[in-house]
Amino acid sequence: MVPLDLGAKGSCHIGGNVSTNAGGLRLLRYGSLHGSVVGLEAVLANGRIVNTLQRLRKDNTGYDLKQLFIGAEGTLGMVTQVALQCVQRPSSSCVAFLGCQTFDGVLQTFRAAKSMMPEFLSSFEFMDSESIRCVVENKGYAIPVKEHPFYVLIEVSGSEDDTLENSLLKFVEKAMKTDWVLDGTMAKEPSHVKNLWRIRESISESLLHAGYVYKYDVSVPLQNYGDAVGLVRGRVGDGAVRVCSFGHMGDSNLHLNVTSREFSAEILARIEPFIYTWTSSLQGSISAEHGIGLLKKKYLQYSKTPAAIETMRLLKQAMDPKGIMNPYKVIP
Repeated sequence: MVPLDLGAKGSCHIGGNVSTNAGGLRLLRYGSLHGSVVGLEAVLANGRIVNTLQRLRKDNTGYDLKQLFIGAEGTLGMVTQVALQCVQRPSSSCVAFLGCQTFDGVLQTFRAAKSMMPEFLSSFEFMDSESIRCVVENKGYAIPVKEHPFYVLIEVSGSEDDTLENSLLKFVEKAMKTDWVLDGTMAKEPSHVKNLWRIRESISESLLHAGYVYKYDVSVPLQNYGDAVGLVRGRVGDGAVRVCSFGHMGDSNLHLNVTSREFSAEILARIEPFIYTWTSSLQGSISAEHGIGLLKKKYLQYSKTPAAIETMRLLKQAMDPKGIMNPYKVIP
């Protein structure tokens, strides 16, 4: 199977995934496309075709040109073919949906999951109470545990049903004994697993019911992961309907969302550039997986040094001197 699983899997395309270095729900297990793409073909601005479609993983012959196009958002060339290192689809999976009282409990649960189930752990998703409340109110889904400040969804996958279930059960029992987790449920039947995943994957859609959504996709150290909502809520005050967060803890990727009845320049000014300066102060990334595009390019300085930005400009100038490949994007 393709080692990539996204919330937009029903509408996205492989070329776009590669050009944005899409991450997704199971990067914890399968890594990023920088590792999964073994070769690609791209069309340059001058019409020349660059073919690096090697299908073997080891190739140490000069510059690894394919990496230039992965995550470049189409600014250096158009990706037309891709060779991917696919992985064996797990024959079985088991999921736990857990409620935590404190963010420290969430952190301890994550560390324990990596320690106790390193060979099986494929996803560790974080959701705060406001995100779940939004799903309940706007989608009508039932949540299988009592209300808690934080929730996590843990997936393990492999080839043996009983081994997976026993491993996850042993882990959940330990987490509950130590009070990291106060409530939880497990599922291994495909329909039940799908229902638990549906809760997590419906958050973005459910937020749209509140009006306008200010979306932020940052990566920050896990010890600071839980601070974002409180900091932003303190800045936007009652002007926002919701301030909530969810994300992929396995790669420190946090999705911070603020909603208001309609777009407000005042609310936007209270969020930006604060969220980017805060992320930069933690040596994080202002875009963990969504890319820079047009809207974030003026904030690129918060994640890239002047020397790095200048090097990007040199590459762009050399490969696309007329600026016709996805113009006005990424580079300020």
